[in-house]
Amino acid sequence: MNKKRNILFLLHLPPPVHGSSIIGQSIRSSTLINNTFDCRYINLLVSRTINDTGKTSILKIFRFIEVWFALLMEIIRKKPDVCYLAITATGAAFYKDVLLIALLRFFRIKRVYHMHNKGVSQHQKKKINEILYHFVFSNAEIILLSNKMYVDIETFVPPSRVHICPNGIKDIASNVNHRILSTDKLVKILFLSNLIESKGVIILLEACSILKKKGINFECNFVGAEGDLNAEQFNKKVSDLGIEKQVKYLGKKYGEEKQKIYEDSDIFAFPTYYKNETFGLVNLEAMQYSLPVISTYEGGIPDIIDDNITGFLVPQHNEKALAEKLEMLITNPALCQKMGNAARQKFEKEYTLNIFEHRLIEILEII
Repeated sequence: MNKKRNILFLLHLPPPVHGSSIIGQSIRSSTLINNTFDCRYINLLVSRTINDTGKTSILKIFRFIEVWFALLMEIIRKKPDVCYLAITATGAAFYKDVLLIALLRFFRIKRVYHMHNKGVSQHQKKKINEILYHFVFSNAEIILLSNKMYVDIETFVPPSRVHICPNGIKDIASNVNHRILSTDKLVKILFLSNLIESKGVIILLEACSILKKKGINFECNFVGAEGDLNAEQFNKKVSDLGIEKQVKYLGKKYGEEKQKIYEDSDIFAFPTYYKNETFGLVNLEAMQYSLPVISTYEGGIPDIIDDNITGFLVPQHNEKALAEKLEMLITNPALCQKMGNAARQKFEKEYTLNIFEHRLIEILEII
């Protein structure tokens, strides 16, 4: 009987709730991955609640020290064949990862980094960051969510050490009865993300204003936590645009509540220009519910959305282009349904959790 490969996973585990932590939880919970390898896990996150995210505290420093010593003990107790690290590319979390990577390099542990974020090409302009990136990426294998993300790290990593593994999510919508659109039914647009301006919140509101002025009947619901825009600021913008009857902010929704909102929607709009956008799991969530997606040419999103097939890709910061595509779907129920069905088919073919698990296993077996 062949000995199982010994892999130590350094993951972001929820809370908080973001793409990297959702995928981290999926890896840890995967029966397939745990049966294939001899797996052990360390949680990299020093934030224990969603409200902790982005804040500095003495307690977080002590938590990081605990992570560092936990890694040291795992190496001493049972030296792993491979260490999988959900690395952070920039900011304070990157410098913390450097200290962990220094430990791995000292003990000559083979490293594979799964990159759920970007920013290397921008931050490498600082000399200290350039030096650290050379140190971090030296001889490491890299997993990217999309080929389009390679440009961010090409200075430090040759193509031969790059592997592509798009994220996948559990299919919870296979038995959902989707809304059937008709010309006399109110079309429901959904935006689901935090109220962060660069996620395209204001752009979508302005597009809604254009639709209203053209006499188009629709409803647009915003779901997510407050971000650099709070509820009061959001509602003031809605009032200023005169779209109070068309637009509603529904706050945070999780679990069955979130599922119900997806089921009750017809179009998903995500006009992001967020600088750290790489993939956008919300796009996959929308596709599994047979929603056509309108998004932008940001990060790996063009690999997810097939323009004019599963939805539309529009230029960033362009409310007129967004309104045009929304109008096209609102006024053409057959097209909306056709694109939604194509989105569901692509999800089933490329983005289920099972497909993700098999892809990841293939990569970890060959490196």
